[in-house]
Amino acid sequence: MDRFAAVQQALRNAPPHALARIVIAELREQYGADLVELRMVDYGVKSLQLVDGHAAKAEPVPVHDSPQGRAFGSQEPFVTQQPGGGIVVHLPITIRGDRLGTLSVGLPSAADPNGLLPVLRQLCEALGHEILVAERDTDLFVLARRAARLTLAAEMQWQLLPGRSCVREEFEVGAHLEPAYAIFGDSFDWEASERFLTLAVTNGMGEGIEAALLTSLATNALRNARRAGLDLAGQATLADQAVYAQYQGSAYVSVLLLRFELATGRVEAVDAGSPKVWRLRGRGVEELPFDRQLPLGMFEDTVYAEEHFTVRPGDRLLIVSDGVHGAAGRGGETYGERVLARSLPGYRMLPAGQVPVEVLRELAAYRGEAPLQDDALVMCVDWRGREGSAEG
Repeated sequence: MDRFAAVQQALRNAPPHALARIVIAELREQYGADLVELRMVDYGVKSLQLVDGHAAKAEPVPVHDSPQGRAFGSQEPFVTQQPGGGIVVHLPITIRGDRLGTLSVGLPSAADPNGLLPVLRQLCEALGHEILVAERDTDLFVLARRAARLTLAAEMQWQLLPGRSCVREEFEVGAHLEPAYAIFGDSFDWEASERFLTLAVTNGMGEGIEAALLTSLATNALRNARRAGLDLAGQATLADQAVYAQYQGSAYVSVLLLRFELATGRVEAVDAGSPKVWRLRGRGVEELPFDRQLPLGMFEDTVYAEEHFTVRPGDRLLIVSDGVHGAAGRGGETYGERVLARSLPGYRMLPAGQVPVEVLRELAAYRGEAPLQDDALVMCVDWRGREGSAEG
């Protein structure tokens, strides 16, 4: 068994809370590392928190002004010099496009960072996979993501989410929510199969626990319908029935459902509420018009219909909740009227996983001192398609 395979096996066999120790021991023994830091990005994507079992007491580093943040943002290793000699290599930990955090490794001055990078990258990938598995059995890594305490509603909502980004040959999708530590009604979901990418953006009415419970019911009803093999309209219908059966029309959920056929770029859509979609194609930006259908659970036995459009390779879709497109600036104009469309081309060079955070940062500047009046959700989809996919 080669050395890397032995480390992989050790990670798989280790208790969930001991993963960082395995990596630290390996890097010290094999490469003379005098510094090893594993950090997780916080829920707000503002800081990188040290994983040591007491993350709240550890000193975080900012995502946007630190060597670790450079590696996290660029998704490439970043090397710095140690004051007493030697170097520190900062590497991103990312699994299938989902950015988890960073690993920083201090090496003696004689070390060749370029020669070690392939090994360190492999180690980061193996560690990332094991972190995702370990989260089923330990709170260590979940706690390390917290720069502040979550509200109970936010705790429920973050547990619903599939991740923050996902990358495949045909697409890249990323999403983010604010206020990260106090969200209650907005949520998103995705699933990628051999044939389809299915997206859902949901917004349960109300505040606090009531909104979180409502959104949880709708999300799980949509998943149940999808896993039963129903088409998009059928998924909306089943979820509508589930919400109505529980609330009898006193509460409802706005939802936008999209299903992309990976081989062709054909998209099915069910628009049942407030989320909106903008498309960036070439230099042009346009809001995609859909027939607005009733939110889930508003009335009994609502019938939903699918609409269709096609995405081309190079298209970018930005999906936003009403807390984004309806947010008012200091001059009274809402963010979605003109400002959002004007700003989208400026994010063209950013990957889809980074765009939601940047849009929400710009939204905060646009609002000025005004606090968010509602949850704000942004999802970005970059469509690459397959060779020979439809161009319509």
